[in-house]
Amino acid sequence: MSRTVNCQMLHKELPALEFQPYPGELGQRIFDHISAEAWQQWLAHQTMLINENRLSPINPEHRKYLEEQMEKFFFTGGVEQPEGYVPED
Repeated sequence: MSRTVNCQMLHKELPALEFQPYPGELGQRIFDHISAEAWQQWLAHQTMLINENRLSPINPEHRKYLEEQMEKFFFTGGVEQPEGYVPED
């Protein structure tokens, strides 16, 4: 039977992640409280941030920024959008 989680981001019971997707305490919080669907939404948002802000995942400052954005995206809100971003209807 697949594991489910009450997703803190989407506010409903959904299939959980199969493994911890990020190291450390933040990764454990994501594994315990975030659904696989919400994780896919983060991956799309992260890709947008990387592309629009020309970030390099190997740059320590850029990784720190992405980690801060990940925590905001899932738990605290206030995630940044690239300059000029217009959400789809």
